[in-house]
Amino acid sequence: MKKSLAAVVGAVLVAVLAACGGGGDAGAGTLRVGTLSDSKPNAYQENGVFTGFDNELLKAIAANQNLKLEFVSTEFATLLSQVANGRFDIGSSAISQTDERRKTVDFSLPYNYQSLGIETREGVAITDENSLAGKRIGVVQGTVSDNWLAANAPTAQAVRFPQDAATLAALKSGAIDGAIFDQATAEDYAAKNPDAKLKVVKAITTTIPHGFAVKKGNTELAGKINAGLKAVIADGTWEKVHQRFEPNAPVPAEFKAGQK
Repeated sequence: MKKSLAAVVGAVLVAVLAACGGGGDAGAGTLRVGTLSDSKPNAYQENGVFTGFDNELLKAIAANQNLKLEFVSTEFATLLSQVANGRFDIGSSAISQTDERRKTVDFSLPYNYQSLGIETREGVAITDENSLAGKRIGVVQGTVSDNWLAANAPTAQAVRFPQDAATLAALKSGAIDGAIFDQATAEDYAAKNPDAKLKVVKAITTTIPHGFAVKKGNTELAGKINAGLKAVIADGTWEKVHQRFEPNAPVPAEFKAGQK
């Protein structure tokens, strides 16, 4: 007996949706992870492989929960909207959980905290936030660094870039006077670019938690990430990954091995 056209079309659609695996069901194939390719030590690409603290931690969580991941590079300014519209299942890039961002996406439990670094070149008269007035200061658009600069140095001239690489290039060339990065990222740039004579003049610690972003209402995927996160904190994996990428940063008590 021949199948009706409607039945055939329906079967094809089911097969296509199952193959895609994106946008919602955590058990339906490979999950697409939106991340960055140039933001050391949190999220970057090395020898064609996406790595960094956030991505390696997410890989450990996925292994614990039997989830398959596919990492895709994007710009931070568009990452959360791409999670919200279903292009990515997960956003992984030291994303600070703010009330404004919670309007767009849901977050996992915290897995780290935001700290910032003011970076400049030797010879530039920048020492802290009070010396940023009138200076051209680079930030990645839409980040906590962007918001922090507006709130704490409103008379600075904010120069917004789409990603870290462009901000760093402008800082090295002298197109900007200073920049605000994640603290660990700023320290890495100073260490890896000795000829540019970069220096981190002040570190700013915040209580803003980082979280993996998922589409609003995707409680199944958020639940799996949270369960995996608790497991890798308890068994000491979190500390091992942290030591690998951020050896000089303190470990908050809630992320020490043995936590439940």
